[in-house]
Amino acid sequence: MAGIVTPIATEIGKKKVFAWAVEWPGWCRSAKTEELAIEALADYAARYGIVVKQAGLRFPRADSFEVQERLPGSASTDFGVPGAISDFDRQPVKAAEATRAGKLLTAAWDILATVAAKSPAELTKGPRGGGRDRDKMLDHVVGAESGYGRMIGVKHKQPAFDDEEAVAVLRADLRSVLSKPSDGSPLRPNGWPARYATRRIVWHVLDHVWEMEDRHPSRV
Repeated sequence: MAGIVTPIATEIGKKKVFAWAVEWPGWCRSAKTEELAIEALADYAARYGIVVKQAGLRFPRADSFEVQERLPGSASTDFGVPGAISDFDRQPVKAAEATRAGKLLTAAWDILATVAAKSPAELTKGPRGGGRDRDKMLDHVVGAESGYGRMIGVKHKQPAFDDEEAVAVLRADLRSVLSKPSDGSPLRPNGWPARYATRRIVWHVLDHVWEMEDRHPSRV
């Protein structure tokens, strides 16, 4: 019996490569080469599975990966951001997928809140001796989402990370836009299509969730 093949795409920069599962927003990792990025993606399947479970969805075990698109990277790629919009990102998003996207967004934000509540204000240093502490990381995530919102027609002044009401309003508006069907075109002129916006937002939240977990003093 054939195993489960997970379609993926890669974004190949000069110094860094991203690999992501095209049907699972936020399941995305990077490394120095495509092979290592795909290995990292596989290594994070269990951690991403927690997000899927939180969303109330079923996450099939991946037996293998198949690269469906290879995209050229840019300075953004090498800086550490998956910035390329794929052909798949430009395809229409039907109602079922849009609803699923909203559930994954909510799950990622809920997990971020849970992990932050369990994390100390001061985190251990990263591999190069740096990294934001908890509150600066949370502020960074909210600030990024305020910027991402403008790429899909959601305009909010950046709220304070600890203003729970204002952050909730921002995220509700992001989710409202991204949980609706779309034709695959940018959601505003010179903006992002819905599928790319969803995977960019969920990736960014989970990247910092996993960083926060890995830099908890109890893991050292």
